[in-house]
This record gives sequence, C-alpha cells and structure tokens, in this order.
Amino acid sequence: MDIDSRSKKTQCIEDLRRKVLTEALEPGVYLDETELAEIYGISRPPLREVLRQLAGEGYLVLHENRGAQVAPMSHKTLRNFFVAAPMIYAATTRLAAENATSAQVVKLKECQWAFRQAIKSGDAAERALGNERFHSIIGEMADNEYLTPSLRRLLIDHTRIGMTFYNPRKLHLAPQRELAADQHDQFIDLIEAGNADAAANLAVAHWELSRAQIESFVTPESINIPLGRAPGVAETRGAS
Repeated sequence: MDIDSRSKKTQCIEDLRRKVLTEALEPGVYLDETELAEIYGISRPPLREVLRQLAGEGYLVLHENRGAQVAPMSHKTLRNFFVAAPMIYAATTRLAAENATSAQVVKLKECQWAFRQAIKSGDAAERALGNERFHSIIGEMADNEYLTPSLRRLLIDHTRIGMTFYNPRKLHLAPQRELAADQHDQFIDLIEAGNADAAANLAVAHWELSRAQIESFVTPESINIPLGRAPGVAETRGAS
C-alpha cells in the first residue's frame, strides 16, 4: 500500500470514528461499502480492513451477509453500561494516578485546555469528543490491557449519549456541565499528585454527576428500566 493509500485509510478510520461518536452515523444503521469506498477514495480490500479494525474497537458490528452495522444501543447494552461505568472509571482512574508519566500529565492538561475551548465555542460535538479524549488519555495512563478495551467501548456509548448532555440549548444542565469541567481539573491535580484513592472516588462522583440526566435521555418515561448505580456504589451528594 502506497503512502497516499495509507493516508486515505487513516482518514477513513478517523472520520468514521468521529461520525459514530457524534451520531452522524446513528446507532444500528448499516453501512454501504460501495458508498464508503467512493467517499474515501479507497478500494474495497483496505475498506474492509478499516471496518474490521473499527469492529474490534467496538464502533461497529460485522454481520455475515449483511455487512457492517454501527454499534447499536439496546436496552441490554444500556443496562450494562450503567452497571459497568462507575466500576471501570474508578479502576482506570486509580491506576492512572499510580502509573501516569510526566509527559502523559502534560498531554492531559493540553486536552483539558482544548476541552475548555470547546465549552466556550458552544459546540456540543467538540465538547463530547473532548470529554472522550480526556478519559481516553486517563486510560492510556492506566496502561492495563484488560481495562483498556472495556474503557474504549464504554466511552463510545458515553460520548454518543453525551451529545445530548453537552447540548448548550439545555440550559438546565449548565451547572452540571460546568462542575464536570471543573472536575477534570481536579482529576489532573490528583493524578499528578499520585493520589489514587481520591482519584478513584472522584471518578465515581464525576459519573454520578450526570447519571440521572443520562438516564432520562435514554429511558422513555413510559418504560421502567432499572439503570441505577452499580451495586456497592454509594449515593453521591449533588448527583440527582
């Protein structure tokens, strides 16, 4: 594969990730390989490599005879999301505080600066993507081959749901959004200080901050789906 082909393949991967995360490609939709090959200017074999990679990362699901489908968000996956989120975030952040390098802390600070800029711009997509990048870097800091795939998959759905949470038109969520951004600064301080216990506790508080709002976005009022906190996760003040 020549340099131009590799560049087109990389562009395709990055663009499809972004479209899934921002719901430009809606959950559950099937992709047209012929259309994608034309859009990104690549042949079918490298395109299928792209689709396999994205499926391995959790963005897509591959079905025999039906092709690639954007990872759906069913009632089952959402239940599992709400159970797993606080545990995965806490474990990952604890390890990040124990293992982070100075270079990684600098990278996290740069990401937080960009996140603040996205907040100023009022761009919901950039806010959601900035939050995903921030927690992905914490995952890199944790450096755990068992947690990393789980965190990556968790962040895909969290980012998609976050497109609603970060919508600037939802003025009633402004205080939660501001506090969530401030908590990012606290994450940086605790990780840089190596305070693993406090970092893990903050991860749970950070999750609980938006949990109830996220539940209201994904659960119709007429359907009673138990999406509460994970067993053993205590009630956090201000998390309604």
